[in-house]
Amino acid sequence: MLNRGLKMRHLQLIALGGIIGSGYFLGTGYVLEKAGPASIFAYLLGGVIVLCVMLCLAELAVAKPVSGSFIHYAKEHISPAWACGVGWSYWVTWVAYVPSEMIAGGIIMNHFVPEISQVWWAVLFGLIITVINLFHVEKFGETEFWLALIKILALVMFVGIAVLALAGLIGDQGPIGSSILLGHGGFAPNGYWAVFLTMVIILVNFQGSEIIGLAAGECKEPERSIPIAVRNVVWRILALYIVPILLLVAIYPWDKASLEESVFAAALNNYGMGWAGDLFAFVVLTAAISCSNSGLYGCARALHALAKEGMAPARFSQLNQSGIPQNAVVVSILACWLGVAAYTLDTSMTMYTYLLALSGFTGAVSWISICWSQYNFRKGLQASGAEAQLRFRTPFFPYVTLFGIWIQVICLIVVAFTEDLQSSLYMGLPILILPIVWYKLRSYYRAAVGETLE
Repeated sequence: MLNRGLKMRHLQLIALGGIIGSGYFLGTGYVLEKAGPASIFAYLLGGVIVLCVMLCLAELAVAKPVSGSFIHYAKEHISPAWACGVGWSYWVTWVAYVPSEMIAGGIIMNHFVPEISQVWWAVLFGLIITVINLFHVEKFGETEFWLALIKILALVMFVGIAVLALAGLIGDQGPIGSSILLGHGGFAPNGYWAVFLTMVIILVNFQGSEIIGLAAGECKEPERSIPIAVRNVVWRILALYIVPILLLVAIYPWDKASLEESVFAAALNNYGMGWAGDLFAFVVLTAAISCSNSGLYGCARALHALAKEGMAPARFSQLNQSGIPQNAVVVSILACWLGVAAYTLDTSMTMYTYLLALSGFTGAVSWISICWSQYNFRKGLQASGAEAQLRFRTPFFPYVTLFGIWIQVICLIVVAFTEDLQSSLYMGLPILILPIVWYKLRSYYRAAVGETLE
């Protein structure tokens, strides 16, 4: 049995650690470049989507607190074949994304210590997060708690400095007002349609909050801690995303943003704070390690859940003496190291953008699956008259659930018509469909020879 060593504060910071990665500090430049100040609407819409998904997940996780939860829920409330496709695409998402975080950390350390290649730094970070994930789960939770706390404090610091700059107390430009926010082409220089064009990248930035569900089998008092963690994470997302982004577009011209550097550091450097670049380089490094840490956790738990459901080799469901799925962790990190090797062949910003888009597609599929599972779960309880037994209910059902599903479907449709992001469909759809086809063929074969799936 998985060790229930995660405390409430661990659970909350694990989710935040997953969503405040280097992609937030670096990928925000892409969002501003495409949508301008109107990108704040994209982040607001992303926050609403997170709220819908997390409320659905909370209802399921409190009712059935199992590790690898949304894979189990998909199997039980949608179909085993769909669960197989979602589970494996989710695993591939993190296998692709975690190496990018390691490489981001390697690039930063190579800047400070150029004698050592960024690849060796990336390998070192891979070893560190491997050791952390093989520890007792409480040690993992404690490590992630402090790593995530550094990122949160950095954003709080940015908010404080940005407010001072906006008021004219920093720099010699005087009070800024709305001159930057509404200048440079207006609030929506590329039109409001651009908000939807960036949504897949926004969803990437919010990816990781579903790790609460994967951790449900390892937290104490899930019926109490999960709803509190969900509520707190939602409000903290709004505070740590919406407020900093709003202040960012108010003090820094959107048309200067890019993927070349952290747009937060660029904004502070713009006001004569040369130390901000190095400080935020350290913060991005912390973010990369933290997101890799929580990402590997989610990756390994997804593989463990697939094995438990008979959708991956049984050896990946085995636990070590500390209650950790050791084999799943080791295989996942080895796959991530292959990703590190692949990134050395192409470290361009184009590759980074494609990676973000792929993560957005497969992550959105996982979130749709969570809402879909909750919809079928609640409908089943309503039909049997057992709805009153729920200890936590998604409010305003079914409207919250259906909105969470269809707004993400719309975002994925937009991706299909966005040239920059279409590659995510070319890569993401096969990753989703092939495991489904494999599971169906295996089921037909077993039925033909008289075997019964467990």
